[in-house]
Amino acid sequence: MKPLDLWSHEIRRAGPAAMLAPPALVVLIALLAAFGTRLGSREGNTAWFLLGAVETGIPLLTGTAAASLIGRDRAVELQLTLPTGYRSTLLRRLAVTAGWSCLCALAASALLTVTGWWDLMPGVPGGLTGQLTWLSPMLWLSALGLLAAVALRSASAAAAVVGAVWVFGQVFHGVLQANPVSRSLALFATTYGTPPGEWLPNRLTLLSTAPLFLAAAWLLLGAAERTLGGETE
Repeated sequence: MKPLDLWSHEIRRAGPAAMLAPPALVVLIALLAAFGTRLGSREGNTAWFLLGAVETGIPLLTGTAAASLIGRDRAVELQLTLPTGYRSTLLRRLAVTAGWSCLCALAASALLTVTGWWDLMPGVPGGLTGQLTWLSPMLWLSALGLLAAVALRSASAAAAVVGAVWVFGQVFHGVLQANPVSRSLALFATTYGTPPGEWLPNRLTLLSTAPLFLAAAWLLLGAAERTLGGETE
């Protein structure tokens, strides 16, 4: 199979939800950025909501999409005999899903920067460093989603794990900020704030722990009997 055909196939196998949900969120962000002040919202509140949508929305959509990558293929036993292996197929599909979300998040970030909303959030860096606002939690939740799907052998259960972690980060952000260890793993440090000087270490900690989830998923996928067992109910 030619590389272009191969990647086109992976885009189709990733599913319409993974391809359509991120740009739909970007469209909603664009509409709110354009009409936020006309709706009577104070500028600070609108900026907080817009940046929060980028930091929390894109990671949630990508994480749940990653959780559904397992179980989309027929005749998995045949793929396990191929030279590239089923593990490479899933990682390639994850790259398609996360890469598309990255492009959409970059578009949203550029929009907020050009329109001035990004600068209204105090303490949030701009430029390339500022992209860690959404990139770190997105990669972390995506890796978690894939690991949960492999470990639980259930896309619905894996999506529930991602959703539960996302909700916990939203509801108990104050608890997470109270402890230095949990503060370093807070997913939404931009939206809910973090002590001075700890934002970048938090983003880098998330980036450095995400590969650990991927490595664990890779090892679990090496067990053919687990993969052939299919998705459990």
